[in-house]
Amino acid sequence: MMKQSQHGQGAGRRLAGGGLAAALALCLTAATGAAGANSLRDHKEINNGLTVIAVGDLIRTNCSTISARMVSAYFFARGLEAKAKAAGFSDDEIEAFVEDKAEKARVMSAARRYLVARGVDLDVPDSYCQAGYYEIERNSQIGVLLKAK
Repeated sequence: MMKQSQHGQGAGRRLAGGGLAAALALCLTAATGAAGANSLRDHKEINNGLTVIAVGDLIRTNCSTISARMVSAYFFARGLEAKAKAAGFSDDEIEAFVEDKAEKARVMSAARRYLVARGVDLDVPDSYCQAGYYEIERNSQIGVLLKAK
C-alpha cells in the first residue's frame, strides 16, 4: 500500500509540483466506462482542464508581470488527477499519458489556439500580459491560477 500511495503522490508532484508546466504534464490516458471514452484524450473535462493549465503556463512564461499561484495550480492539477482516477484510469495509465510527448504537444497546441482566438500575438509578450490580466480580472479558471507580480 505504501508503494502505491507514493506512486500516487509522485503523479501529483509531476502534475503540479514543478509549476504550471508540470501541472500541464498532468494526468491522462486509458479507458473509462462511465463516460464512454476509451482514453483520457477523449475525456472532455480533463482535457479542458489541461488546456487551462497550459494557457496559464504560456501566459506566466511570456509575461514578466504575471506569475503562477502555485498552490492553486497544484490543487487544480490534483483535482484533474482525481477525476481521471474516478473515471477508471489507473496511476500507470495517467503516468503513461503524462510522459507522452505527442499528448503534451496536442494540449499546448490547443492552448495556443485559445490564446490566438483571444487576440494574443504569440510573438508579442505584452499580448500575453493583456490576456493574463483579463483572465485574472474576470476570475476565470485560468485567472485563478495566475497573479500579478
